[in-house]
Amino acid sequence: MNTGPQLARRLGTTDAVVIGLGSMMGAGVFAAFAPAARAAGAGLLIGLALAAAVAYCNATSSAQLAAQYPESGGSYLYGRERLGPWWGFLAGWAFVVGKTASCAAMALTFAAYAVPQAWERPGAVAAVVALVAVNYHGVTRTAGLTRVLVVVVLAGLAVAVLAALAHGTADPARLTGWTAGPDGWYGLLQSAGLLFFAFAGYARIATMGEEVRDPARTIPRAIPLALGIAVAVYAVVAGTLLLVLGPAGIAGTATPLADAVAAGSWAWAAPVVRIAASAAALGALLGLVAGVGRTSLAMARTGDLPRALATVHPRHRVPHRAELALGAVVCALVLTVDLRAVIGFSSFGVLLYYVVANVAAFTQAAGHRRWPRAVQVAGVVGCLALAATLPWPSVLAGTGTLAAGVLYRAVRLRSSGPGSAAHDRA
Repeated sequence: MNTGPQLARRLGTTDAVVIGLGSMMGAGVFAAFAPAARAAGAGLLIGLALAAAVAYCNATSSAQLAAQYPESGGSYLYGRERLGPWWGFLAGWAFVVGKTASCAAMALTFAAYAVPQAWERPGAVAAVVALVAVNYHGVTRTAGLTRVLVVVVLAGLAVAVLAALAHGTADPARLTGWTAGPDGWYGLLQSAGLLFFAFAGYARIATMGEEVRDPARTIPRAIPLALGIAVAVYAVVAGTLLLVLGPAGIAGTATPLADAVAAGSWAWAAPVVRIAASAAALGALLGLVAGVGRTSLAMARTGDLPRALATVHPRHRVPHRAELALGAVVCALVLTVDLRAVIGFSSFGVLLYYVVANVAAFTQAAGHRRWPRAVQVAGVVGCLALAATLPWPSVLAGTGTLAAGVLYRAVRLRSSGPGSAAHDRA
């Protein structure tokens, strides 16, 4: 039993919703629509609806599980408790590796909008160091800064939508042919898998379950509420982009929202979009550091990551070693590789993470159930379908990463002796 300092329950419902929104209102709104439009054409809206439906199934499973297991770790914890250690490990490994890459991608995305090109990598490192420092000083600091960033992003998106529509270039005809994407139904599913990247942030609420006040009440309210707000915002932005640029226009640019604003008559709005994109990337990075740190803490407590990471700061009540280690890894990544194209890889890992969550929720007894088992079945089917139809490089990279994790854990259990292996099977 861990008798050292523990995480403190300091977050209310509003704090939890804000942290979830800060993660979902991240760079996905500025980056995910272009590859999704290339896959689905005007079926982008159908892809968004599919992604939202799968996200809803996953969100309800996470909320139901978090109410019963209000501790750090999210699906890593739920998989271990309901299904066994290997299930938990696969969920935790997929989440930590995929989201660590996403941390680097968000830092680089922030720097691309905020600093000159020659200073992008140092700027990304500075962002990582600053946000790790914020997280280090307590979860209430994290929630407070996230609240500011969410307001900036939502205000910026509102200006962008109005600016894009102001010039009268919107054409309802661009919304026709919803299933006319280049790859038919396969393209629609691939689009949904890519857009799922934008919705995965509600996991942050569940992974921080050990720091939420009255978790049995707060988490089941906060997760669906945060997801509902995010879906509404994304639907408005996606519809605006289709009206102004059309599917080909979205697919042909890396900055569709900026291009839509440029098509309007409000020239002053372009810097607003840049500020909102920077704030969105920072908000996503802040939530990612918090979520990966808590999952790493849970994995270290059981030995699935080095046990040195299983410590909580005695004053600030945060997993400081896990967050410092994450910060160091992310800084190394942003200085050496460009991970802004990891949307598919991250989605693959997180979709498998939620397969475990849905299966775990399916096994819960009636006294802990809040949604019917059919929702969890739909979640499993949806996650597997979206994961299988992601771009093949993402599927191969994700599969290889999972295989490496399985090998790592098998070697660790063998080197720990038969007692550890027997405990692991229990």
